[in-house]
Amino acid sequence: MKMRAGFVALIGEPNAGKSTLLNRVVGAKVSIVTHKVQTTRTRIRGIAIEGDSQIVFVDTPGLFRPRRRLDRAMVAAAWGGAADADVVILMIEAHRGLTGGVEEILEGLVDISKGRTVALAINKIDRVEASFLLKLTKDLNDRYDFAKTFMISAEKGHGVHDFLVWLSVQVPQGPWLYPEDQVADLPMRMIAAEVTREKLTLRLHQELPYQLTVETENWRELKDGSVHIDQIIYVSRDGHKGIVLGKNGETIKAISKASRMDLMNFLERKVHLFLKVKVRERWQEESERYSEMGLNFKDGNA
Repeated sequence: MKMRAGFVALIGEPNAGKSTLLNRVVGAKVSIVTHKVQTTRTRIRGIAIEGDSQIVFVDTPGLFRPRRRLDRAMVAAAWGGAADADVVILMIEAHRGLTGGVEEILEGLVDISKGRTVALAINKIDRVEASFLLKLTKDLNDRYDFAKTFMISAEKGHGVHDFLVWLSVQVPQGPWLYPEDQVADLPMRMIAAEVTREKLTLRLHQELPYQLTVETENWRELKDGSVHIDQIIYVSRDGHKGIVLGKNGETIKAISKASRMDLMNFLERKVHLFLKVKVRERWQEESERYSEMGLNFKDGNA
Protein backbone atom coordinates (compact mmCIF):
# COMPACT_ATOMS: atom_id res chain seq x y z
CA MET A 1 0.00 0.00 0.00
CA LYS A 2 1.43 3.35 -1.08
CA MET A 3 0.15 5.98 1.30
CA ARG A 4 -0.11 9.60 0.22
CA ALA A 5 -0.70 12.84 2.09
CA GLY A 6 -0.57 16.49 1.17
CA PHE A 7 -2.11 19.94 1.35
CA VAL A 8 -4.69 21.32 -1.07
CA ALA A 9 -5.44 25.06 -0.91
CA LEU A 10 -8.87 26.30 -1.96
CA ILE A 11 -8.64 29.87 -3.24
CA GLY A 12 -11.11 32.18 -4.94
CA GLU A 13 -13.26 35.22 -4.49
CA PRO A 14 -15.48 35.53 -1.40
CA ASN A 15 -18.59 33.34 -1.55
CA ALA A 16 -17.24 31.06 -4.29
CA GLY A 17 -18.28 28.02 -2.25
CA LYS A 18 -14.92 27.04 -0.74
CA SER A 19 -16.31 26.48 2.76
CA THR A 20 -19.27 24.49 1.42
CA LEU A 21 -16.89 22.25 -0.53
CA LEU A 22 -14.61 21.80 2.48
CA ASN A 23 -17.48 20.74 4.73
CA ARG A 24 -18.75 18.30 2.09
CA VAL A 25 -15.43 16.53 1.45
CA VAL A 26 -14.61 16.36 5.16
CA GLY A 27 -18.09 15.14 6.10
CA ALA A 28 -18.37 17.54 9.02
CA LYS A 29 -19.00 21.23 9.48
CA VAL A 30 -15.56 22.73 10.09
CA SER A 31 -15.87 25.99 8.18
CA ILE A 32 -18.37 28.85 8.31
CA VAL A 33 -20.95 28.75 5.53
CA THR A 34 -23.21 31.79 5.11
CA HIS A 35 -24.68 33.88 2.35
CA LYS A 36 -22.48 36.78 3.43
CA VAL A 37 -19.07 37.32 1.84
CA GLN A 38 -15.73 37.37 3.67
CA THR A 39 -16.91 35.13 6.50
CA THR A 40 -13.87 32.83 6.51
CA ARG A 41 -11.12 34.76 8.26
CA THR A 42 -8.42 32.23 8.94
CA ARG A 43 -6.90 29.25 7.17
CA ILE A 44 -9.04 26.29 8.21
CA ARG A 45 -7.69 22.82 7.57
CA GLY A 46 -10.20 20.06 6.93
CA ILE A 47 -9.00 16.50 6.48
CA ALA A 48 -10.48 14.06 3.95
CA ILE A 49 -9.58 10.43 3.23
CA GLU A 50 -9.81 9.03 -0.29
CA GLY A 51 -8.43 5.52 -0.76
CA ASP A 52 -4.90 5.42 0.67
CA SER A 53 -4.57 9.21 0.52
CA GLN A 54 -5.07 11.79 3.23
CA ILE A 55 -5.98 15.13 1.67
CA VAL A 56 -5.63 18.15 3.93
CA PHE A 57 -7.78 20.95 2.54
CA VAL A 58 -6.92 24.52 3.45
CA ASP A 59 -10.01 26.73 3.22
CA THR A 60 -8.56 30.21 2.83
CA PRO A 61 -10.25 33.60 3.23
CA GLY A 62 -11.72 34.87 -0.03
CA LEU A 63 -9.42 37.01 -2.17
CA PHE A 64 -10.66 40.55 -2.62
CA ARG A 65 -9.34 44.11 -2.60
CA PRO A 66 -8.59 44.84 1.06
CA ARG A 67 -9.65 48.11 2.68
CA ARG A 68 -8.93 47.58 6.37
CA ARG A 69 -6.17 45.99 8.43
CA LEU A 70 -8.29 42.88 9.00
CA ASP A 71 -8.97 42.62 5.25
CA ARG A 72 -5.26 42.83 4.45
CA ALA A 73 -4.39 40.15 7.01
CA MET A 74 -7.10 37.86 5.57
CA VAL A 75 -5.84 38.27 2.00
CA ALA A 76 -2.25 37.61 3.13
CA ALA A 77 -3.45 34.42 4.85
CA ALA A 78 -5.16 33.29 1.64
CA TRP A 79 -2.08 33.71 -0.54
CA GLY A 80 0.08 32.20 2.21
CA GLY A 81 -2.14 29.12 2.25
CA ALA A 82 -1.78 28.75 -1.51
CA ALA A 83 2.00 29.19 -1.43
CA ASP A 84 2.35 26.45 1.22
CA ALA A 85 0.19 23.86 -0.57
CA ASP A 86 1.06 20.90 -2.81
CA VAL A 87 -2.03 21.52 -4.98
CA VAL A 88 -3.94 24.77 -5.50
CA ILE A 89 -7.59 24.79 -6.54
CA LEU A 90 -9.06 28.00 -7.94
CA MET A 91 -12.80 27.97 -7.28
CA ILE A 92 -15.11 30.26 -9.19
CA GLU A 93 -18.89 30.61 -9.36
CA ALA A 94 -20.19 29.52 -12.75
CA HIS A 95 -22.91 32.17 -12.96
CA ARG A 96 -20.53 35.03 -12.15
CA GLY A 97 -18.06 33.97 -14.81
CA LEU A 98 -14.70 35.62 -15.41
CA THR A 99 -14.90 38.63 -13.10
CA GLY A 100 -12.29 41.31 -12.52
CA GLY A 101 -11.52 39.67 -9.19
CA VAL A 102 -10.85 36.31 -10.86
CA GLU A 103 -8.60 38.09 -13.39
CA GLU A 104 -6.51 39.47 -10.50
CA ILE A 105 -6.28 36.03 -8.88
CA LEU A 106 -5.09 34.51 -12.17
CA GLU A 107 -2.30 37.10 -12.25
CA GLY A 108 -1.36 36.29 -8.66
CA LEU A 109 -1.26 32.56 -9.41
CA VAL A 110 1.74 33.05 -11.68
CA ASP A 111 3.86 34.03 -8.67
CA ILE A 112 2.98 31.04 -6.47
CA SER A 113 2.39 28.26 -8.99
CA LYS A 114 5.98 27.07 -9.48
CA GLY A 115 6.46 23.51 -8.26
CA ARG A 116 2.80 22.86 -7.54
CA THR A 117 -0.23 21.65 -9.42
CA VAL A 118 -3.00 24.18 -10.07
CA ALA A 119 -6.50 23.06 -11.04
CA LEU A 120 -9.78 24.84 -11.68
CA ALA A 121 -13.11 24.05 -10.03
CA ILE A 122 -16.16 25.74 -11.52
CA ASN A 123 -18.83 25.65 -8.83
CA LYS A 124 -22.65 26.07 -8.91
CA ILE A 125 -22.82 24.60 -12.42
CA ASP A 126 -26.57 24.03 -12.03
CA ARG A 127 -27.10 27.78 -12.36
CA VAL A 128 -25.93 28.13 -15.99
CA GLU A 129 -26.52 26.62 -19.44
CA ALA A 130 -24.05 24.04 -20.77
CA SER A 131 -22.99 26.32 -23.64
CA PHE A 132 -22.06 29.11 -21.21
CA LEU A 133 -20.13 26.63 -19.09
CA LEU A 134 -18.10 25.36 -22.04
CA LYS A 135 -17.20 28.89 -23.14
CA LEU A 136 -16.22 29.86 -19.60
CA THR A 137 -14.02 26.76 -19.29
CA LYS A 138 -12.26 27.61 -22.56
CA ASP A 139 -11.77 31.27 -21.60
CA LEU A 140 -10.26 30.39 -18.23
CA ASN A 141 -7.96 27.72 -19.66
CA ASP A 142 -6.82 30.17 -22.34
CA ARG A 143 -5.78 32.54 -19.55
CA TYR A 144 -4.04 29.93 -17.40
CA ASP A 145 -2.70 26.44 -18.06
CA PHE A 146 -4.73 24.50 -15.48
CA ALA A 147 -3.73 20.88 -14.89
CA LYS A 148 -7.41 19.89 -14.76
CA THR A 149 -10.84 21.51 -14.82
CA PHE A 150 -13.72 20.25 -12.66
CA MET A 151 -17.35 21.21 -12.94
CA ILE A 152 -19.00 20.75 -9.58
CA SER A 153 -21.83 21.65 -7.27
CA ALA A 154 -20.34 21.78 -3.78
CA GLU A 155 -23.81 22.16 -2.26
CA LYS A 156 -25.37 19.17 -4.05
CA GLY A 157 -22.22 17.06 -4.36
CA HIS A 158 -22.16 16.80 -8.17
CA GLY A 159 -18.65 16.07 -9.45
CA VAL A 160 -17.11 16.13 -5.97
CA HIS A 161 -16.18 12.42 -5.87
CA ASP A 162 -14.25 12.62 -9.15
CA PHE A 163 -12.54 15.73 -7.80
CA LEU A 164 -11.44 13.84 -4.67
CA VAL A 165 -10.24 10.80 -6.62
CA TRP A 166 -8.07 13.01 -8.83
CA LEU A 167 -6.60 14.82 -5.83
CA SER A 168 -5.82 11.52 -4.11
CA VAL A 169 -3.10 10.79 -6.68
CA GLN A 170 -1.83 14.38 -6.88
CA VAL A 171 -0.68 14.65 -3.27
CA PRO A 172 2.85 13.33 -2.55
CA GLN A 173 3.60 9.80 -1.43
CA GLY A 174 4.32 9.55 2.27
CA PRO A 175 2.81 8.79 5.67
CA TRP A 176 -0.44 10.41 6.76
CA LEU A 177 -0.07 13.69 8.61
CA TYR A 178 -3.00 13.32 11.02
CA PRO A 179 -4.82 10.53 12.88
CA GLU A 180 -7.40 8.75 10.71
CA ASP A 181 -10.39 10.01 12.73
CA GLN A 182 -9.34 13.68 12.83
CA VAL A 183 -11.43 15.97 10.60
CA ALA A 184 -9.89 19.39 11.29
CA ASP A 185 -6.59 20.97 12.25
CA LEU A 186 -7.78 23.83 14.39
CA PRO A 187 -7.86 24.10 18.18
CA MET A 188 -11.34 23.23 19.42
CA ARG A 189 -11.47 26.63 21.10
CA MET A 190 -11.18 28.27 17.67
CA ILE A 191 -13.73 25.97 16.03
CA ALA A 192 -16.17 26.79 18.83
CA ALA A 193 -15.61 30.52 18.30
CA GLU A 194 -16.15 30.12 14.55
CA VAL A 195 -19.43 28.27 15.14
CA THR A 196 -20.76 31.12 17.29
CA ARG A 197 -19.55 33.72 14.79
CA GLU A 198 -21.44 31.88 12.06
CA LYS A 199 -24.66 32.10 14.06
CA LEU A 200 -24.08 35.82 14.62
CA THR A 201 -23.45 36.32 10.91
CA LEU A 202 -26.63 34.48 9.95
CA ARG A 203 -28.77 36.29 12.52
CA LEU A 204 -27.50 39.85 12.09
CA HIS A 205 -27.59 42.01 8.99
CA GLN A 206 -25.71 44.68 7.04
CA GLU A 207 -22.19 45.59 8.19
CA LEU A 208 -22.34 44.42 11.79
CA PRO A 209 -20.92 40.88 11.31
CA TYR A 210 -17.66 42.38 10.02
CA GLN A 211 -17.43 44.61 13.09
CA LEU A 212 -17.40 41.75 15.57
CA THR A 213 -15.27 38.79 16.53
CA VAL A 214 -15.67 35.89 18.94
CA GLU A 215 -13.09 34.49 21.33
CA THR A 216 -13.32 31.36 23.46
CA GLU A 217 -12.22 32.67 26.83
CA ASN A 218 -12.53 29.44 28.79
CA TRP A 219 -12.89 25.72 27.92
CA ARG A 220 -13.41 23.35 30.83
CA GLU A 221 -13.91 19.60 30.64
CA LEU A 222 -16.42 18.47 33.27
CA LYS A 223 -16.48 15.18 35.17
CA ASP A 224 -19.71 14.04 33.51
CA GLY A 225 -18.05 14.22 30.06
CA SER A 226 -19.68 17.50 29.07
CA VAL A 227 -17.79 20.72 28.35
CA HIS A 228 -18.22 24.24 29.76
CA ILE A 229 -17.40 26.99 27.24
CA ASP A 230 -17.22 30.74 27.95
CA GLN A 231 -17.04 33.05 24.94
CA ILE A 232 -16.71 36.80 24.47
CA ILE A 233 -18.27 38.58 21.52
CA TYR A 234 -16.29 41.76 20.84
CA VAL A 235 -18.10 44.60 19.06
CA SER A 236 -16.84 48.02 18.03
CA ARG A 237 -19.59 50.27 19.42
CA ASP A 238 -22.13 50.47 22.24
CA GLY A 239 -24.95 50.47 19.67
CA HIS A 240 -23.69 47.17 18.27
CA LYS A 241 -23.86 45.60 21.72
CA GLY A 242 -27.58 46.30 21.89
CA ILE A 243 -28.12 44.74 18.45
CA VAL A 244 -26.30 41.56 19.47
CA LEU A 245 -28.22 41.29 22.75
CA GLY A 246 -31.60 42.07 21.20
CA LYS A 247 -34.80 43.03 23.00
CA ASN A 248 -34.87 41.38 26.43
CA GLY A 249 -31.77 39.42 25.38
CA GLU A 250 -33.74 37.43 22.80
CA THR A 251 -31.11 37.66 20.03
CA ILE A 252 -28.18 36.50 22.16
CA LYS A 253 -30.31 33.65 23.57
CA ALA A 254 -31.21 32.43 20.07
CA ILE A 255 -27.57 32.66 18.93
CA SER A 256 -26.38 30.80 22.02
CA LYS A 257 -28.94 28.02 21.50
CA ALA A 258 -28.09 27.58 17.79
CA SER A 259 -24.35 27.57 18.49
CA ARG A 260 -24.71 25.12 21.37
CA MET A 261 -26.71 22.69 19.21
CA ASP A 262 -24.08 22.77 16.45
CA LEU A 263 -21.27 22.25 18.94
CA MET A 264 -23.08 19.34 20.58
CA ASN A 265 -23.47 17.66 17.18
CA PHE A 266 -19.81 18.29 16.32
CA LEU A 267 -18.39 17.21 19.70
CA GLU A 268 -20.98 14.46 20.24
CA ARG A 269 -21.46 15.44 23.86
CA LYS A 270 -23.32 17.92 26.02
CA VAL A 271 -22.16 21.55 25.83
CA HIS A 272 -22.74 24.34 28.35
CA LEU A 273 -22.20 27.59 26.40
CA PHE A 274 -22.09 31.04 28.00
CA LEU A 275 -21.80 34.21 25.89
CA LYS A 276 -20.80 37.72 26.96
CA VAL A 277 -20.77 40.84 24.76
CA LYS A 278 -18.03 43.44 25.26
CA VAL A 279 -17.35 46.74 23.50
CA ARG A 280 -13.77 47.17 22.26
CA GLU A 281 -13.80 50.09 19.88
CA ARG A 282 -10.46 49.27 18.22
CA TRP A 283 -10.34 45.46 18.43
CA GLN A 284 -9.32 45.36 14.77
CA GLU A 285 -6.08 47.15 15.76
CA GLU A 286 -5.15 44.73 18.58
CA SER A 287 -2.61 42.02 17.81
CA GLU A 288 -4.15 39.62 20.39
CA ARG A 289 -7.41 39.48 18.43
CA TYR A 290 -5.51 38.49 15.28
CA SER A 291 -3.60 35.75 17.09
CA GLU A 292 -6.90 34.33 18.34
CA MET A 293 -8.16 34.23 14.72
CA GLY A 294 -4.98 32.57 13.46
CA LEU A 295 -3.97 35.67 11.46
CA ASN A 296 -0.70 37.60 11.43
CA PHE A 297 -1.22 41.12 12.77
CA LYS A 298 1.78 42.43 10.81
CA ASP A 299 0.23 41.24 7.55
CA GLY A 300 -2.44 43.88 8.06
CA ASN A 301 0.00 46.74 7.71
CA ALA A 302 -0.75 49.00 4.76
